[in-house]
Amino acid sequence: MSGPATLAELEDRLGYAFRDPSLLRQAVTHRSWAAEHSGESDNERLEFLGDAVVGVVVADMAYRRHPDLLEGALTALRISVVNAGALAASARDLGLGPHILLGRGEVRTNGHEKDSILSDAFEAVVGAVWLDGGSDAAFSLVERLIGPRLDASSVRLDRIDHKSALQELTARLLDTAPTYVLTDVGPAHDKWYTATVLVNGEAMGVGEGRSKKVAEQAAADQAIARIEESAGSSPAASPEPLHPDA
Repeated sequence: MSGPATLAELEDRLGYAFRDPSLLRQAVTHRSWAAEHSGESDNERLEFLGDAVVGVVVADMAYRRHPDLLEGALTALRISVVNAGALAASARDLGLGPHILLGRGEVRTNGHEKDSILSDAFEAVVGAVWLDGGSDAAFSLVERLIGPRLDASSVRLDRIDHKSALQELTARLLDTAPTYVLTDVGPAHDKWYTATVLVNGEAMGVGEGRSKKVAEQAAADQAIARIEESAGSSPAASPEPLHPDA
């Protein structure tokens, strides 16, 4: 499916010519293909490297382009474009799917359109560019391919789904999912909700609002900032509730 000509086409769309084309070949080689073809190396090591590169470059872009944003908002902005769905969309924009080498089983199940496979291949390509051309080439590639999505997300920052962002963050850092505990006060027509988000049983964020959704989103937003701040350190004091506009 992918030979020298099609990889050359992919290079054209990347705007980067590899000095070592074998790196690009490896970047588009899924483990299912490697398992069926002796001597082929899959893209998982490159994906590991690319994941770190994409995260750093996007964090740098968010930091430099939005000097007014606090840590929690910067984290939500970064996660809005660095998650499997968003990276798969970037891979589709690049036309990466048809170039990915898949085993017979993945081809039968339309693996070229799976978000997980597309996002991993996208990160692997970034890792390959990093190894082949260095940090400047990788930074330029990520900025060109993801920068517009980052700018679009920043415009709607107040509408970013903090609950989804928190779920992505806890899955990546802690291998778990958050849970929410809701309480309310007041009459049925004028309730005030308080949401506490628990991560591994620990309260990491508290939010309040006139709807369950607002309270949960506020709690998730606080938890994102706390988890990033306290990663690898002792748990902090119990969080105070956020009071967003309801």
